[in-house]
Amino acid sequence: MEQQRRPIRIAIVNDYELVVAGVAGILSAYADRVEVVELDAQRPVVSDVDLVLYDSFGQVQGSDMDVDALLQDTDACLAVLSWNTQPEVVARAISAGAAGYISKGVSGEELVEAIEKICGGTVVTPETAHHADGDELGRWPGEEFDLTPRESEVLALICQGLSNQEITTRAFIGINTVKTYIRTLYAKIGAESRSQAVLWGVDHGFRPDEVRHVGGQRDEV
Repeated sequence: MEQQRRPIRIAIVNDYELVVAGVAGILSAYADRVEVVELDAQRPVVSDVDLVLYDSFGQVQGSDMDVDALLQDTDACLAVLSWNTQPEVVARAISAGAAGYISKGVSGEELVEAIEKICGGTVVTPETAHHADGDELGRWPGEEFDLTPRESEVLALICQGLSNQEITTRAFIGINTVKTYIRTLYAKIGAESRSQAVLWGVDHGFRPDEVRHVGGQRDEV
């Protein structure tokens, strides 16, 4: 009788607890294939995992990623999960050491398939992986206030103290696009200035978290 293969063990990493929990919620339906053993927000991975899934929301991207720091001397590989699928960003991430790059336009089934391929040694990118181009995967701060993922990420970067020009570099979007997102998100949250937007963001989940979940236990610092 063929021995049943164990689920792939993964850790999900992002600075926002809501983001990692949202991705974990999507994957919970596929526990026989992928086991989420750790969720980390600004904490190093400590569990023995096969893959670290790095959600790029509000994070450094492309060649600015420190893959060694994210993997913390483990034997795991790293895959990026992102709505930013510009070929240049993807290529830089792969060159920095990512084993795969997955679009947030995938379905839950497609995300699991991509994780399985990456752990099997295939370099998965948005150009090589089929995806349904559906709704954004997971959750993000400000979702309940009708902020789009892009508007939400811009607000997160503002709350991290980045200037408009620094946001263009971090998120790989043009300065005019950044300004458009700022105008639309300000209108949605009722802010008239950057300081008002930061105060609103701090009160509504845009302050980066520092917490780790291992085996269902929450360890907050």
